[in-house]
Amino acid sequence: MFQIFYKDDGNLRQLRNIQPGAWVNITAPSGAELEAISKLLNIPLSMLTDPLDEDERARIEIEDDYLLILLRVPYFVGEEEVPFKTVPLGIIYGKDFVVTVGARNPAIIQDFIQGRVKNFVTTNRERFIFQIFYRAALLFLNYLKEINIRSHEIEQELQHAVSNTELIRLQLLEKSLVFFTTSLRSDEIMIGRLANIKQFKVSEDDEDLFADVSVEYRQALEMANVYSNILNGMMNTFASIISNNLNLVMRILTSLTVILMLPTLLTSMYGMNVALPMQKHPYAFFIVMGASVILAIFAITVMIKKRWI
Repeated sequence: MFQIFYKDDGNLRQLRNIQPGAWVNITAPSGAELEAISKLLNIPLSMLTDPLDEDERARIEIEDDYLLILLRVPYFVGEEEVPFKTVPLGIIYGKDFVVTVGARNPAIIQDFIQGRVKNFVTTNRERFIFQIFYRAALLFLNYLKEINIRSHEIEQELQHAVSNTELIRLQLLEKSLVFFTTSLRSDEIMIGRLANIKQFKVSEDDEDLFADVSVEYRQALEMANVYSNILNGMMNTFASIISNNLNLVMRILTSLTVILMLPTLLTSMYGMNVALPMQKHPYAFFIVMGASVILAIFAITVMIKKRWI
């Protein structure tokens, strides 16, 4: 599927045909669609297929008069697996148009289509690309905050946990941070290289936006590294806490077993079909029960003094 948009000073309009200053958005295209778009826009087919590989790293590729910018952007997966991952987004910088292509339709593209990004125009290609970078950096930061909130919630649950469920949830969050850290690092390197590309001219009006993009990516990378270190230390700490909680449960159960063992031993002896002391005594039952209670109280007292319970 591909859509053609155009925006100068008015509202974003969807077009039927390519015109100078247009933005072409391609999402999860089929092979036939890729070949048709390649011929229509005269773009090398490899520039359209590379961003569809989810393992592609952030990089810059120049072929003919086209510049391919591969940017890793974040997206929310779901609750049943690694919650946050990254996916490549291809941005093709042409002579008079911009093409975005990807296997998924990331949230940042929807922000532009649905009008949640102010002061953007498709006719200023360089600024439009910087704004895509900026929205991606903001999305990284928002997801990092969400990961931090989730880790705090799991931390509260872990203090009384004896199972591995919460630790597995923390491990999935840590995997998300690994994806973010790797992608942010490659994105930052790629954006730094972009300023030195002759085909991509940054005007004086856009230099401040370019600087803001670099700062946001650097901040997001630092946050991802900090959260990853905190989460790693938290997992090690709570692994020990879970082990201690389990040991405490086992200690309590063992203490109860010992406490119940003494009365059980006494009463089981008086359950044998042999001659026993006081078996004809009228208060034998109460004497045995009283002795059982005394033995249980004695066991409890000893364990409390020894701090076993």
